[in-house]
Amino acid sequence: MATLFELMQKRDRLVRQVGDHLDFLAGSISSKGLRWEAYNLTAKVDGVTKTRHIPKDMLPLVRRLTLRHKKLKALLKDLDEVNWKLTRQGEALRYYGTV
Repeated sequence: MATLFELMQKRDRLVRQVGDHLDFLAGSISSKGLRWEAYNLTAKVDGVTKTRHIPKDMLPLVRRLTLRHKKLKALLKDLDEVNWKLTRQGEALRYYGTV
């Protein structure tokens, strides 16, 4: 079992990493068909699927930003677990300026 100090260090590291990944795009990239090289970014917005055209020259950037979204989701899951462990040890996170 990790000590309180180790958990707080891990939490601080995760919070910094979350801040580093806030430039993201949610959704998935799909091609428009076999005939032309064209792509869309598809995501759910208020329960409705929205599709946006991706200009060909922006495809590498959009790919990077969608990968950042996946990384951000994983970081938030890890942060949730650390926060749960800290809460179970009786640590009040409000003293650290976030609650």
